[in-house]
Amino acid sequence: MVLVPLRDQVNLVSDMLLFLLVTVVVGYVGGMVSTVVAAVVSTALLNYFFTPPLHTLAISDANNAIALVVFVTVAVLVSYAVDLAARRTRQAAEAEAEARALAAGNEMRTALLAAVGHDLRTPLAAAKASVSGLRSVDQDLSPGDRVELVEVADESLDRLAELVDNLLDMSRLNAGALTLRLSPTALDEVVARSLDDLGDGAARVDVVLAEDLPSIHADGGLLERVFANLLTNAVRYSPPGRPVHVVAVVKDETLEVRVVDHGPGIPSADRDRVFLPFQRLGDTDNTTGVGLGLALSRGLTEAMGGTLEPEETPGGGLTLVLTLRIAREPAAEPGHRERSGSAP
Repeated sequence: MVLVPLRDQVNLVSDMLLFLLVTVVVGYVGGMVSTVVAAVVSTALLNYFFTPPLHTLAISDANNAIALVVFVTVAVLVSYAVDLAARRTRQAAEAEAEARALAAGNEMRTALLAAVGHDLRTPLAAAKASVSGLRSVDQDLSPGDRVELVEVADESLDRLAELVDNLLDMSRLNAGALTLRLSPTALDEVVARSLDDLGDGAARVDVVLAEDLPSIHADGGLLERVFANLLTNAVRYSPPGRPVHVVAVVKDETLEVRVVDHGPGIPSADRDRVFLPFQRLGDTDNTTGVGLGLALSRGLTEAMGGTLEPEETPGGGLTLVLTLRIAREPAAEPGHRERSGSAP
């Protein structure tokens, strides 16, 4: 439509070059099939509107016939080259993405081996030594010694079970294979169960929840794992005599739960780093765990549609703020809304 009124000013060569440009652009955007269609249609349009005799597909001049044949051939070849280059670019990008994923996977496995090595060996060695001591016929063990060895073996096996559970949950999160059972959940019941998992550390946790707190939309089992990890981390870094506090407030359509400790805290520049797998505060040794607790807690929280963010505790320390949506329906069996881990 643009070139027909300019037929007296623009010659056939210029028309062919402009059609060739359009054909190459079509080939770059649409691929080889679109290129062939565009080349055939362009040839027909050139013949019908710009090659004498006009408005007919007949060609009276052999030079024009050769020009049209060369046009369609060049259009297909150039567009093929463009399509080939585009495909190779895509393949190179895909290969680079796969290489990065492979490198990230290798880095993760290296970190896993480095971090898990100590955490597996230590409880295994302790459990093995305890069991060997109990089975030894050469040692005359008192009842107290036997009880102590059994307790050491039990604690070591609990550490192993916790480590394996965290690793399995992290692998399911990364693979997108984690099964969620979201339902109205009473916060106090979940916190109570997580305190039971904390053992002696529960005495250092002060939990005060309002009686009228609404239920939250969550997976009770996964949320228990989240609180167990958060409370374990808070108790680990809180100094003796400074309890960990758990409080909750309603904000719009969400329930905001704060786990507050008064430990050394985390510099603001490093707060996101502690949520990476195999990272621990300080990262100086392997005696405090494999470094999956906070990473797993954030992953599970986000899988349930919530958030987990760090804040500085006034006066020093770390506050972890967990936010989850309020459930539309109440929990089936709401429990007591107030619990203190320091209560007998």
